Formats: sequence, C-alpha cells, structure tokens
Amino acid sequence: MSEKMMMDRDQFIKRLVEIRSLSGEEQAVAQFLIDQMDQLGMDSHIDDAGNAVGIKERPDENGRISQTIILLGHMDTVPGNIPVHIKDGILHGRGSVDAKGPLATFVQATAQAALSAGTRVIVIGAVEEESATSKGARHVATQSLPDFCIIGEPSGWDGVTLGYKGRILIDYECKVPMSHTAGQGVGAAETAVSWWNQLDNHIKRYNETRPKLFDQLIPSLRDFHTASDGLTNSAKLKVGVRLPPDFDIDAYKNQVLAWGENAEIKFHGIETAFQSTRKTKLARLFNRALRQNGVQPKFKVKTGTSDMNVVGPVWQCPIVAYGPGDSSLDHTPEEHLVLSEYHQAIGILTNVLESF
Repeated sequence: MSEKMMMDRDQFIKRLVEIRSLSGEEQAVAQFLIDQMDQLGMDSHIDDAGNAVGIKERPDENGRISQTIILLGHMDTVPGNIPVHIKDGILHGRGSVDAKGPLATFVQATAQAALSAGTRVIVIGAVEEESATSKGARHVATQSLPDFCIIGEPSGWDGVTLGYKGRILIDYECKVPMSHTAGQGVGAAETAVSWWNQLDNHIKRYNETRPKLFDQLIPSLRDFHTASDGLTNSAKLKVGVRLPPDFDIDAYKNQVLAWGENAEIKFHGIETAFQSTRKTKLARLFNRALRQNGVQPKFKVKTGTSDMNVVGPVWQCPIVAYGPGDSSLDHTPEEHLVLSEYHQAIGILTNVLESF
C-alpha cells in the first residue's frame, strides 16, 4: 500500500471522528459519509431513517445480482468530548473505537475490493444505535433481506464477534407520604433500595450455577434520584440488566413488578440475546483470511448489545461483527484507535469481500 493511500485513509477516519454525532444528531456525519462514498465510486444516499447508505455492485454477465452482503455500522456516539488528534500512530477521539473505526473500515474495504460477478455490497452507517432505540437498524431490517451481514463493532482486527447478550431497561419510581425521620415510616429512598436489593439478590442466585459470563444476568444501577415537595417523598431508579440467551423476559418482568407492587415500573429497550456460530460460510471466510495473515482468529461473544440483536433475528442469515479497536475502551475517556490495526482490518475485510 502506498504512503499516500495510508494518509488518505487516516485523514478520512480522523475527519469522521471529528464530526460530532450524538444519537439523533447524525445529519452532518451522514452527509460527510455519502459524499466520501460517492468519491470512492459507490452509489450513495441518505435513507428515510437518516442512515448513510453506499452501494457497490458487480452484476454478472446477465446483469443479475445473486448475493448481497450488508455491512451495518453506526454513526452515532455516546456523549463525551475527547480532543481528536493523532499522536504516535494512535487516533484519539470519541467514536474512534465505538464505532466509527469499524464503519471507516467498511467504507475503505468496500471501495478497494474487487467483487465477484453477481455480488452487491451495501455499506450502512446507521443512526441511534447508542440510544437503545436502534432506529436505523430497525428501518433497515424492514427494507432488506441480505444473504450475509457484518456488523460494525470493535472486535480487534484479529477477532470476530459471534454474539451479544440481550438487555432490558427498567425505570422505577415510588412515592410515599412525608414522615419524620425519627418515626417508624419507611421513606422512598429505603423503599427503592429494598426493591433494588431484591432484584440484585435474585440475580446473584441465578448466576450461582452459571460460571460463564455470557450465560449470566448482569445488572447495573444507572441512576438514583430522590426528591421531596414537603408532602411526598419520591425515589427514581434507572436500571439495566444484560440478559443471557434463552431467557424468559416476560416471566422476569412479572417478578420485577411483584417486588415493587406499590411503585410505578416501566420496561423499555428490550433486546433478546443473539448468537451465531463459527460454522457459517461468513465465519469460515474470516477464519481463512486471518489465518492467511498469520494470526490465530479470536472468536468471541460480548456482554453488551449491538444492532446484531435487532437484525439477526429478522434476517436469519450468516452474521458476525467485525472491526478494529479494543472494545474495553468503548464509552471511556481513554477511547483511542491504533491506526495500524485499522489498516490491518481493512486488509482482512477486503480479503473476505473478495472471497464471496
């Protein structure tokens, strides 16, 4: 690869990361993406959901397309201002890992790949993946039915992700009459803590016989707020629980409601866990490409969620997640991407796309 090509790739991803794109505010980055994909020879547009879409295809001798591969990344990021700069071959900035690095990899690999006859590749930068609405992926799921799908999330350039845990978000609110702190009344804060302790203790018991993290329930207390108007005390909690495969979500919701029978409890952001296997054609192509580059492929499952949870159950096609970056840096103040790994990932994905 020429030095100029490497510099062009580095400037592309740097500019991509520089454009602020919180969930629901992706218009500027979407326009940048379709402009860049147009320049790289793709047929690009912004769809009805706000997704940036780029298409590259090579019809067969009869003008037909016999296989479609969707590369589904996302453009949005969580909040957090990390000054964007490149130092010592490392790109620092919010979204460099999660998940503009993988999305940039999709664009660059598709642009340079020599596709087989009858192949169409669709690159999608989806909106609102980080907001739990997954608006972009839900729209795409109703519009397309690909033969293969690759989700743009950090797996490490030498790794492939086969599955993600599910999720349920819980909003809890209780209100109790005001009472003197020296009296016998139980306050809103204590009531809320008791509810949380029941939920947490149940999860600990559930996990006792499940040694693998992917098979466990993983709770997180995301927010705890108390208030008083002088007559009523209130407590509000926001809770997230990561869910294992084959988990009975409806039964769990009933249990959670029973623990807080006098509270207002709402559920949202529900996703079931989804897992593919190493035996699909897609996984085998990644396995071969990585081995040809002298590395032992790392197949893994993740405790978070991604747009794989949204489109996987609908499309039921071979699916994996791939992209450069260390996922332990997701959402952290230290988020950064080693650019040499970004270039390696482009090479691996190019190899995969050319192998269909």
